[in-house]
Amino acid sequence: MAASLAFAWLLPSSLSAADDEAAVREVVRRYVDAREARDEKAVAALFTEDADQLVSSGEWRRGRAAVVQGAQASSARTEGKRTITVETVRLLAPDVALADGRYEIVGGTGGDRKMWASITLKRGADGWRIAAIRNMLPARP
Repeated sequence: MAASLAFAWLLPSSLSAADDEAAVREVVRRYVDAREARDEKAVAALFTEDADQLVSSGEWRRGRAAVVQGAQASSARTEGKRTITVETVRLLAPDVALADGRYEIVGGTGGDRKMWASITLKRGADGWRIAAIRNMLPARP
């Protein structure tokens, strides 16, 4: 019992902030890749069950199924190549992170779009998952 308690105490400290940041960046990369591939199952696997997404049009997708359905419909409608370039990752709590980055669609219907994405992730037993996304069009100064 004492050995298992000692091990449980050591495990969290063996993970560094750099490891968490790399894992969060990897989830965002996998999300973009899954969107580009239009892989519904891969997109769904990256979200928490209660995830939500507020997109630049004002549509609010609530729940994993709505987020995935909306992502698939958006990809089909706007086409183009999507990228999210994560600029910062902040650990808000040991199991909550915020990733902010430039979100661009190049060659899409209606021309190129330069936006911003804030992605909140939560760590669970199965690793980091996306809990919320906020996409926005930056206001012009």
